[in-house]
Amino acid sequence: MKRLSTLATAALVISTAGVQAQYGGGTVRIGVLNDMSGIYSDIAGIGSVWAAKRAIEDFDAGKKGMNVEVVFADHLNKPDVGLNIVRKWIDIDKVDAIVDVPTSSVALAVNEVTREKNKVLLVSGAATSDLTGSRCSPNSVHWTYDTWALANGTGRAIVEAGGDTWFFLTADYAFGHALERDTAAFVEANGGKVLGRVRHPFPGNDFSSFLLQAQASHAKIIGLANAGGDTRNAIKQAAEFGIVQGGQKLAGLLVFINDVHALGLETAQGLIFTGAWYWDMTNDNRAFAHDFFAEHKRMPSYTVAGVYSAVFHYLKAIAALDTHADGAAVVAKMKAMPTEDKLYGKGSIREDGRKIHDMYLFEVKRPDEAKYPWDYLRVKATIPAVHAWRPLDQGNCPLVKRS
Repeated sequence: MKRLSTLATAALVISTAGVQAQYGGGTVRIGVLNDMSGIYSDIAGIGSVWAAKRAIEDFDAGKKGMNVEVVFADHLNKPDVGLNIVRKWIDIDKVDAIVDVPTSSVALAVNEVTREKNKVLLVSGAATSDLTGSRCSPNSVHWTYDTWALANGTGRAIVEAGGDTWFFLTADYAFGHALERDTAAFVEANGGKVLGRVRHPFPGNDFSSFLLQAQASHAKIIGLANAGGDTRNAIKQAAEFGIVQGGQKLAGLLVFINDVHALGLETAQGLIFTGAWYWDMTNDNRAFAHDFFAEHKRMPSYTVAGVYSAVFHYLKAIAALDTHADGAAVVAKMKAMPTEDKLYGKGSIREDGRKIHDMYLFEVKRPDEAKYPWDYLRVKATIPAVHAWRPLDQGNCPLVKRS
């Protein structure tokens, strides 16, 4: 993909010419902010822009008299870059809602700006559970997944299967720290032990010394508290060291279908991980995924599907309010309305900003089990929404009323 300028943005305008005006709030501007050229670009990237545009079309925004513009930019996984983009978007370009924002350090920074400016933040790509915990905001919704849900699904399943000693290989920034913290808590709460941990630069290339430390710990499980290219490189280099052949197992704590595709089934087979959505689970998912594939030549991740779902519900809320001017009021309306769309089905949004839906424990198929391209996963277990997320009273979110 051609590298985008750091602060460059582009706009996609959904035309509403020739329709009778019904929405009275004026032009709505949505900014998709993510990594479009680096380590997470195939997980979200320009695909999230496509998903936002598709949500606008499926909502029939034009027929409702809504003029919606989508702008997008590459934050380069750097908080300062992300902040500069968002401040320009809000102050000059009059953007109303920021969407996606993978890389937790960027999302946490943008979270403060949208609160300060009273705009809306819809997080699909970032993972840190602090977004609905100590850093929760009346202006944000954490849509797709978080580190607590990943730890609850993958960490618990592995410990219950006998993986009771762990060593963490952790990306050294907010996301990695949160994922390690939440998973370690589940390991220890279920009778397991953490034998050690090491933090690697983000992004990382050479994991040799870190993997040797993990190997020397003799932990049954090496927990990869990283994502994207970092996870892929760590798994590939672990194979070169013969770590799995030596009896230790790798736990990918944040894995996407794009990672499985890049690794190949021969390498990834048997990997267990937690996710929010899979393209081959329902007819609606397949139709969405096939349209996505026709343009991007890959299947969409669950964060791309999350962008679609979040934008769709945002449009429902501002249509009901007949305004998008007050970001906190829009988020309050989003929380008051049940969520429902063709990809994520029915759900809700809690007062801490956590979007609630089922999660899934996936297992990567063996090469001989795949029947067609991208037929990579089986659902090992469904984690019901009521059990998938951190209990409301355990997150220390200031928005949650104490009884």
